Amino acid sequence: MAALVIAEHDNASIKGATLNTVTAAAACGAGEVHVLVAGLNAGAAAEAAGRISGVSKVIHVDSPALEHGLAENVAAQVLALALAGDYSHILFPATSNGKNSAPRVAAKLDVAQISEISRVQSPDTFERPIYAGNAIATVQSQDAVKVITVRTTGFDAAQAEGGSASVQKVDAVADSGKSSFVGQEIAKSDRPELTAAKVIVSGGRALGSAEKFNEVMTPLADKLGAALGASRAAVDAGYAPNDWQVGQTGKVVAPQLYVAAGISGAIQHLAGMKDSKVIVAINKDAEAPIFSVADYGLEADLFTAVPKLVQSL
Repeated sequence: MAALVIAEHDNASIKGATLNTVTAAAACGAGEVHVLVAGLNAGAAAEAAGRISGVSKVIHVDSPALEHGLAENVAAQVLALALAGDYSHILFPATSNGKNSAPRVAAKLDVAQISEISRVQSPDTFERPIYAGNAIATVQSQDAVKVITVRTTGFDAAQAEGGSASVQKVDAVADSGKSSFVGQEIAKSDRPELTAAKVIVSGGRALGSAEKFNEVMTPLADKLGAALGASRAAVDAGYAPNDWQVGQTGKVVAPQLYVAAGISGAIQHLAGMKDSKVIVAINKDAEAPIFSVADYGLEADLFTAVPKLVQSL
């Protein structure tokens, strides 16, 4: 038996979420860990997957239909491998792509999907957060094949170098024809990607405007080499773009350092960042819920405290 990890990649390199998912797959105790790299001209990504520690085989599938990771085509490719191979576990990172493809695979295999696991107890028993992370459910599956999405913040990343897995090229399944790629707009930034950043600086509704958000938070992020994040209230108010949102309906992060300025700490926001290693909260409301999870709390006006912090750095 083996576990199959569906790699998150950009056709040139492997994304960090894949490394965490490999760790989860190894913990499932299925024996070997195989990685599927499905894309177009993705040979470099397949080679990178082969160097991941703990991976025993990389399955490389190249096809124009797989270039953009359309869920219908990726799911069909995974199903072809699942039906032909001897996989007891199929694991996707709990990213937008993973959450789009995994339910299709589970439905076609007629099994229950196990969503966003944060810990593996045994090959058939897993833990996953519920109620915005305020409770942990233990889920046991008796399905022959476990289709799983992995909350990447719950697992350490596997070493990206040190492995020597073989790369096997497999023919692609036919294009499903159910969807087509039209276009994409990619935001260019010199900052670290939010879900992979080691330091994140987030602002909330208390900043009052997009101008103030940029004026106060950007210098701090620059000093710390941090990614910028925001609460849902700040995003809804137009202070920050959607892809900066941290929380239950945004991105789940677990950096080494998380600085929250002017964020009250609603339960939805805490669900997305409370696994951060060190949390620093700046808020003038002493009763703000953010202080309940903060390692360091400063009761102060952020418009005074943040510039002083930048000056000190």
